[in-house]
Amino acid sequence: MTKPQKTKKVSSQPAVTALNLPQAELSEGTKAYFAKAKEKLGLLPNVLAAYAFDEKKLRAFTDMYNDLMLGDSGLSKLEREMIAVAVSSVNHCYYCLTAHGAAVRQLSGDPALGEMMVMNYRAADLTEKQKAMLDFAVMLTESPSMIEEADRQALRDVGFSDRDIWDIAATAAFFNMSNRVAAAVDMRPNAEYHGMAR
Repeated sequence: MTKPQKTKKVSSQPAVTALNLPQAELSEGTKAYFAKAKEKLGLLPNVLAAYAFDEKKLRAFTDMYNDLMLGDSGLSKLEREMIAVAVSSVNHCYYCLTAHGAAVRQLSGDPALGEMMVMNYRAADLTEKQKAMLDFAVMLTESPSMIEEADRQALRDVGFSDRDIWDIAATAAFFNMSNRVAAAVDMRPNAEYHGMAR
């Protein structure tokens, strides 16, 4: 008679990252921020859980994210999400493609646009202005040392202000940083994102 084999207990909650970093003792303000995120989104984005091992780093991340993605800008929220997806597509960032692809679907009301943005924004039916914006963001991602005044002027020529150019660059740069951190720690997106706005 053979002994029954012990089965490995699988957690119902998949790991957020490949790193074992326990959550810090969070301040009341951060707990309230997490509660508001859950109420508004129906989930706590795993990126917030990933940063919760160090409240100072979490705050720096959320302050920059909220300023870039939700603050005043000549770019619409959808355009900023499109930049996030175009940059993340170049970098093959699973987390950001999943989370921000869902945001593009929600904000545009067009599931096909979300999928095209993830695979190849050039296949999407974009305005000349949007295409110029994404071309610049991708160039900043792939070959930043090649950017010159003509590239900034091309953005001005389709109607972007110098402040808009700053916002395009800052958003693209932020997601390049985020993509690299997500890749390094194997950050996993919330499963709920896969079914959103389809």
